[in-house]
Amino acid sequence: MSLAFVFPGQGSQSIGMLDAMATEYSIVKETFQQASEALAQDLWAIVSAGPQETLNQTENTQPAMLAAGVAVWRVWQERGGEQPVMMAGHSLGEYTALVCAGSLDFTDAITLVRDRGQFMQSAVPAGQGAMAAILGLKDDAVRGLCEQVAEGDVLSAVNFNSPGQVVIAGTAAAVERAVAQASEAGAKRAVTLPVSVPSHCALMHPAAENMAKRLAEVTIHPPGIRVVHNADVFIHDEADAIRAVLVQQIEQPVRWVESVQHLVANGVDRIIECGPGRVLMGLNKRITKDAKTVAVYDPSSLDKALAEGVF
Repeated sequence: MSLAFVFPGQGSQSIGMLDAMATEYSIVKETFQQASEALAQDLWAIVSAGPQETLNQTENTQPAMLAAGVAVWRVWQERGGEQPVMMAGHSLGEYTALVCAGSLDFTDAITLVRDRGQFMQSAVPAGQGAMAAILGLKDDAVRGLCEQVAEGDVLSAVNFNSPGQVVIAGTAAAVERAVAQASEAGAKRAVTLPVSVPSHCALMHPAAENMAKRLAEVTIHPPGIRVVHNADVFIHDEADAIRAVLVQQIEQPVRWVESVQHLVANGVDRIIECGPGRVLMGLNKRITKDAKTVAVYDPSSLDKALAEGVF
């Protein structure tokens, strides 16, 4: 029986996240204080008081989610929770996994993901890119839809989140055409997402180039816990290989279905989503029946996971 930890990315943030955990465990605010000092801004104030628009700015969301995931991980460690044998993270969550696995220094990672957010935001002018969730279509059908309506614009399937839930990204006009044509292609629903950056598509190439330079400045150690990466569904130990997949991740799809399947194929039968929210728990349950998933995000969910011997 083996345990894996997974860490959420953007979209799981909310005002007041981890308030209950912070009330009981001082290490939560200590973690955010560390992050705030690295950023020279009060990250806990943004997370606890908002406004939501400020938290939702990519350059704020990314360090806030990283700090939140690391804070919950530190609480788990403090409580003597079982050590996982593997980790993975959804997009931004991959950086959280690398911090918790001992590969990236926390304060280095905090400034790294703040810069990542800025690079991604500046790669595409506001309003020119978009993302949408396509529900109820097989992966190849979503890829076919993108090819059909692209009309020379950038448009691709970028987040393979669970069977029947694929996110597309590209120019705003192309995404709009895909949403309009999705039902004819057989989709149950197509929903434009409230994001300011068309992540994981070719429009992010300038951000990837900037991130390559930025990652070259950061020390990366071999992870003490194996981390499955989004871009190639592979485990890397070498610093340069980890840098390379983190660069690729910005403009290539998040292969989450395959990542979870890789965990299970390597003996994982229990998965903990570590951080605010339960987004990955829901996805993981649709991906596999061979591993039980729970989310640890507040004192009661933490106590339950610990009391049941991690379920």
